[in-house]
Amino acid sequence: MELAYIPSPSHGVLYLGPIPLRGYAFCIIIGVFIAVWLGNRRWIARGGRSGTVADIAVWAVPFGLVGGRLYHVITDYELYFSEGRHWVDAFKVWEGGLGIWGAIALGALGAWIGARRRGIPMPAYADAVAPGIALAQAMGRWGNWFNQELYGHETHVPWALHITSSEGGRVPGYYHPTFLYESLWCVGVALLVIWADRRFRMGHGRAFALYVAAYCVGRAWIEYMRVDDAHHILGLRLNDWTALIVFLLAVVYIVVSARTRPGREAVVEPGVSDGGTAGPEAEAGAGDGTGQRTEGDTADATDDASGKKAGDEAADRAGDKPGDEREARAESDAAAVQDEAESAKKS
Repeated sequence: MELAYIPSPSHGVLYLGPIPLRGYAFCIIIGVFIAVWLGNRRWIARGGRSGTVADIAVWAVPFGLVGGRLYHVITDYELYFSEGRHWVDAFKVWEGGLGIWGAIALGALGAWIGARRRGIPMPAYADAVAPGIALAQAMGRWGNWFNQELYGHETHVPWALHITSSEGGRVPGYYHPTFLYESLWCVGVALLVIWADRRFRMGHGRAFALYVAAYCVGRAWIEYMRVDDAHHILGLRLNDWTALIVFLLAVVYIVVSARTRPGREAVVEPGVSDGGTAGPEAEAGAGDGTGQRTEGDTADATDDASGKKAGDEAADRAGDKPGDEREARAESDAAAVQDEAESAKKS
């Protein structure tokens, strides 16, 4: 009798009246919210606007779901297109089957489209959302627990997963919970990326590349433990080869990027600088270039205005004086002429 084990849920779906609530879908949705929430916080810390991550995620998430499903259907096509199978099942995403490689690849394409529409550098966006993606994967793996899938070799460790379903060729028993191993590994990857990004101020996509490389290391040994059917090449499962190739590409990118583009992006979003937004004040500002007038600028402007006023008054006074003198001389000349005329009349 087993004293300790991880039980499997008897049902992967609950019904709220006629509406099915599927555990697999819930795990994916919660993972997306976690990724967007953490990505938004990191994006703001990098100098971006709040809400930008969610706006781009509107593009990335649908592309990622399609990419993940395509990868799964292509690599396990016999589950849907072999004799006795129904190709319509390929569209039943809620029953499980999303390949992370396809999800990241096509999700990155969707994110690139969204970022390009906003004039945002894709590497900076990828660095901001990398830890959140890892946590989303950690949450998404619990969807496999609801579906009783993706477990490892039979075992009797205290944390063994108890499989009770016999559908799809399953054999009830106790197995390594590879879904749990990968979930915990993804949490560790997220923490690693956050730490390394703070420690080394990683930029230009290197934080995202670190996430990819670290995930591939864990995926390789976890994949080796799984017992579900998979294609093999030279004795290794297809996903092991994929993890190896992607790991090497990520490491090469980190090395080359660090040499050619060291440091971190100074500006990650147009119109945003040093955590503030550009506005009318910035356009109208003068003096120190911050978009605000300093006390010295105000005093100079006041002095200029006072000096101009004083000069105008002085000019007015200076202009009045010659006019008065000319008027006085004219009156004097007129009086002299009148005196002469009176003297001539008396004579």
